[in-house]
Parts: sequence; C-alpha cells; structure tokens
Amino acid sequence: MKELFIEKLYEISKKPYQKFFKKNKPWTISKSELLTLPKESLGFHLGCFLIKYNFEIQPKLEDHDVIHVLTNTGISVKEEIGMQYYLFGNGKRSLYLYLVMISGTCFYPTEIKYFIDKYQRGKSAHKFHYIDYSKMLQIPIVRIQETFKIK
Repeated sequence: MKELFIEKLYEISKKPYQKFFKKNKPWTISKSELLTLPKESLGFHLGCFLIKYNFEIQPKLEDHDVIHVLTNTGISVKEEIGMQYYLFGNGKRSLYLYLVMISGTCFYPTEIKYFIDKYQRGKSAHKFHYIDYSKMLQIPIVRIQETFKIK
C-alpha cells in the first residue's frame, strides 16, 4: 500500500518538476539509438536498462536513469529512496531530493541502515551528480565508474 502511495506521489510531481525545475534541454537520442552504441558504453547500458524495465526516455529527466545505471540501483521504491540518499551523500541538494528522503525515511524506518549505507557510498564517490551525461554516452561505463569511484 505504501509503495502505491509513494509511486502516485512521484507520478503527480513528475510533470511540474520537469516543467518548472529542470532547465536542461531534452536529449535527442532514442532508446533504439542507444542500443547501437558500443556494448561497453554508458549509452548502451542505459538502453539495456530502459528495455529491461520497459521504460521510455523521460525528457529532461534522462540523468535519473543514468544514475540508476552507474550506481547499479534497482527501481523498487526502497531503492529509489536509497538512490536519493546516495545523491545527497554525493552533494546533490534539491527540494525533490529532500522530500523523497523525508517521506522515504518515514515510510521505511526499518531501512535506515540501507539508506545510511547508500549515503556513505555517495559521499565516498567523487562528485558526479551534476554532469551532463548526454556528452558521455560513448564512454565505457566502467571507465566512468572507476573515474568517479562509483560503487
């Protein structure tokens, strides 16, 4: 029940967040084009992630799925909250991040150790939350992860 509630909140907040808070331009690459990139590239891995979960590229929110791919984070509600903790540890600050962390902690108080672990991992990585990944799609994913110490 709480998962459905949180997912509904996300769906309601996604469109205003895209429109009013995300200032970047939408990417001009399609899911099928991502899959034509070299198999070791970030772009190819992103394309595989989108196919695996039957997702489409969300304009102006592409980086969110890239973070999933780079950090090897799943898509369950708990993992989504954990990813926000990871990003907070990495230095990201936004109203949306705070809302997810606060509501997530309230709904999942028994997962606090998991969230703290994600925070610590984000803190130990080099800052990468702000990068324009559209320019890095051809780069091998392992090289990006090693460069930024993403675990």
